[in-house]
Amino acid sequence: MSVLQDLLEYQKVDARLREIEQSISSSDVRRKFVQAKKFMESAREKFEAQDKRAQDLKNLRDDLARRSEEIGRQIAEYADLDEMVDEGGDVSFYKKNAQTLLDRLRALKGELQKLTADISATAEEYERFKKQGVQMQKQYKEYKEKYDALKAEHAEEVKEINAKLAAIAGKLPHETLKKYQQKRKERIFPIIVPLSGDRCVCGMDFPLAQQGKLAGGNVVECENCHRFVYKE
Repeated sequence: MSVLQDLLEYQKVDARLREIEQSISSSDVRRKFVQAKKFMESAREKFEAQDKRAQDLKNLRDDLARRSEEIGRQIAEYADLDEMVDEGGDVSFYKKNAQTLLDRLRALKGELQKLTADISATAEEYERFKKQGVQMQKQYKEYKEKYDALKAEHAEEVKEINAKLAAIAGKLPHETLKKYQQKRKERIFPIIVPLSGDRCVCGMDFPLAQQGKLAGGNVVECENCHRFVYKE
């Protein structure tokens, strides 16, 4: 059997393997398994980010509390304002300081309102994520079992196909097989196609000089789609 015939036989057997792979890959079972798996893999990073956010909010709360106490102490200094004025204190100075404290209090109130909203939003997000985590853990466990069972259904046939492929592969030149397998990884299929008129299946024209190389059962790589082209 020629290299071309071996290649065609290899592809014929491989086509069934690809059919099984695509069937499993496109299944709803695999989709839900992968969805849960990706969530579980990223969950730790997500929780760490939320923990950091919570710590940042706590630090901001502590800072606002400290600033609030400081303003409170400054306000307390004016408890005896009447006496301070009676003793000759500068009223305009006291007014200016009072206005400054009032402005600081207003600003602090705005920051507190924003902090309260941020804390509430963060807590809600955490609860949503925690509930989603519980759901995804259940989904992961359920669909991992289903996904394993789905693969197991085809395991025997896949084993037989791989044995056939290995037997044919032993007849093929190493470089040819290597190129085939690389194209397979690139999801090019079919990999070996007949010349249609003077064109590849992708529509690329084959000059006469290149067509001449196909004589005697040789194959040529298409410059456009990189498939193996042969002449029937």
